[in-house]
Amino acid sequence: MDGLTLYRNAWVVTMDDAASEHPDGWLLVRDGAIEAVGTGAGPAADATVDLRGAVVTPGLVNTHHHLYQTLTRARAQEATLFEWLVALYPVWAHVDEESEYAAARTGLAELALSGCSTVFDHHYVFPRGRTGLVEAEVRAARELGVRIVASRGSMDLGESQGGLPPDSLVEEIDDVLADTERLAGLQDGDGRVQIAVAPCSPFSVTGRLMEESAALARRHGLVLHTHLAETSDEEAYCLELYGCRPVEYLDSLGWLDGDVWCAHCVHLSERDIARFRETGTGVAHCPTSNLRLGAGIAPLRELLDAGIRVGLGVDGSASNERGDLFLEVKQALLLARGRGGPRALTAREALRLGTRGGAAVLRRDDIGSLEPGKRADFAVWSTTGLELGGADDPVAGLVLAGPHRVERLVVAGEDVVREGRLVRADEDEIAREHRVQARRLEA
Repeated sequence: MDGLTLYRNAWVVTMDDAASEHPDGWLLVRDGAIEAVGTGAGPAADATVDLRGAVVTPGLVNTHHHLYQTLTRARAQEATLFEWLVALYPVWAHVDEESEYAAARTGLAELALSGCSTVFDHHYVFPRGRTGLVEAEVRAARELGVRIVASRGSMDLGESQGGLPPDSLVEEIDDVLADTERLAGLQDGDGRVQIAVAPCSPFSVTGRLMEESAALARRHGLVLHTHLAETSDEEAYCLELYGCRPVEYLDSLGWLDGDVWCAHCVHLSERDIARFRETGTGVAHCPTSNLRLGAGIAPLRELLDAGIRVGLGVDGSASNERGDLFLEVKQALLLARGRGGPRALTAREALRLGTRGGAAVLRRDDIGSLEPGKRADFAVWSTTGLELGGADDPVAGLVLAGPHRVERLVVAGEDVVREGRLVRADEDEIAREHRVQARRLEA
């Protein structure tokens, strides 16, 4: 029984292939991994934690985010995506290691408090002469205790070449590739830090950089990510510049494959969806951001029915204003129903998107469900609050009444949140330092 901890008296939602649930359930954890799951009193253990009837789910998995954007919330409030980017690029040009660290701590803390145990971050802004930005994110994640999939994003198509970002924010291809090679070394063996290769978008990256980034990623066994088909403006841009629609353009560069997932994918044709299915390409669905920018509604039901890997993304906290992944679970449900009626998505399907779906998108088979041998990443949701009183179905009630602050978040068997508070960091101190850094960008 060495190192065994039993978490008992809970409604355990495993999200395994059978989508099993244990109304009077328990989890047995040893050395950061799940040893067993069951129903009833549970086996003997070195320590026992009574969860008092809470709902236990896998830790949520965020598949698209921009942590640095916590510094620039509530700007360009009525703008389209392109207008919003043009307004914010000059501000983001001042991001440095110090501000990135403060932004990352804030964003990761928000996500942890929403029950998120694994965060993918798409960082693509590298002002000239600034270093240590991705490393700052990794340091923040390790301090708070969450898993991070950090990416080396890039932009090399500036305004003078017909791109959207200012020339001052684009990089040389050789510099991007060399830095990506260097950052690949940050990956660790215990799944705490994963690295992805993530050129920004068709309107900010040249075809050559897209192709060379993919080749580099595949040499190193890294996953690939980019924005795609977010707005009708992007579609018009691709038609004018490349003579084809966004998905066709990405396909022509050899990017559609099982090691790739794309953020947003709002404006997809039936042919696009079929091509995603044929190639195994995944999707990060970002409902709140798409609503905030008026980008449209992604065809979620059609993607799921086609068997495409789909996870959820908060997206940047400047196009969402909130880093709450549980909110995205509920938003995905509501948006799907708003588009396709009350049977378009169930509460459990929405929760699956935020857990097992996200793990599949990131190509992680060690997280996303509560099964023996998987990492002990789980969220404990109290059912004693006012908003869940009278809920006949605690799982559906949890989703429909969201968002919630998680009662407890465990990552690799260690508490990251306990009693609704961060364990390894001070929330108030993070917020104070974040305000200081946000003011620096305003200067």
